Amino acid sequence: MGRIVRIVLGLAVLSAAIAAVYVYSEIMSLETEKVTDDVSVIRGLGGNVGVLRTETGVVIVDTMSFTAQARQIRRLAEEIGGGGVKAIVNTHYHMDHTHGNPAFPAGAKVVSTRRTLDYLRFFDGEYWEGDHSATLPNVTFDDRHELRIGGKTIRLHHKGRGHTGGDLVVLFEEDRVLHAGDLFFNGRYPNIDLEAGGSVQEWIRTLDRVLELDFDTVIPGHGATTDREGLLRFQRFLKDLWAQAGTAAGAGRSLQETLATVDLAYDDDFAVISIPFMVRLDRDFVVQRAWEEASGAISPVEVPVAKP
Repeated sequence: MGRIVRIVLGLAVLSAAIAAVYVYSEIMSLETEKVTDDVSVIRGLGGNVGVLRTETGVVIVDTMSFTAQARQIRRLAEEIGGGGVKAIVNTHYHMDHTHGNPAFPAGAKVVSTRRTLDYLRFFDGEYWEGDHSATLPNVTFDDRHELRIGGKTIRLHHKGRGHTGGDLVVLFEEDRVLHAGDLFFNGRYPNIDLEAGGSVQEWIRTLDRVLELDFDTVIPGHGATTDREGLLRFQRFLKDLWAQAGTAAGAGRSLQETLATVDLAYDDDFAVISIPFMVRLDRDFVVQRAWEEASGAISPVEVPVAKP
């Protein structure tokens, strides 16, 4: 019996080791795409990272999920840009876009909306204690902000609520490239963070204002690089989602009735995003979130507003 127990324990340890190696390899697996001469995207386990090359260094949009991962991102970005990191932009507060920040030097310029900083402190405050606090956003704004670095103009816009209440988009003006953050999931079901001010109804209106900006190419928070039409397709999906789930909630239908009757028209090629034991973003998830918003079942959490 003892020998059998030792064999079973040994197999369990071996399986755990293999799983750990696999997870680590997935975390460290990064791909780079050149979008224009000066704009690139780094993809991996987390949100898409935008990299802008300037005459004096690089600007990075989002930092993915882990510091080990972000150290690789920093190395790749500096190779692409031929210089050090001049600024980091966090499009919103979620960990798959911000938890790589501590891989960058303490005191580095980190830009976000003021509301995103509030959410980082309120919803994710434990992560940002101690040394990590040195890479929280230290330049914040409400509506718009402009960076001029190494001959490049980077315009940051908060156009309203959507994925969260603090989302921003980044316009690389000379390159005519928009990094939309998680206001745009290309070919994937989106996360709708109602608790942090997200809103399907407002998301549609926010994208109307984003589409007024002057750009040709769009880097989504998740999914493949696309164009203005790709962003419009995603907006059509949101309109259909809100029309069907919102109408069902307004008619007094239960969540289960709504899930059974909603028939979305623009998501046939959407991929499911699934993280075991954490989240599964699929059709049922987005329908439920839209129903919860329309029925008033879920409301934004009261988050303290930090002093400017």
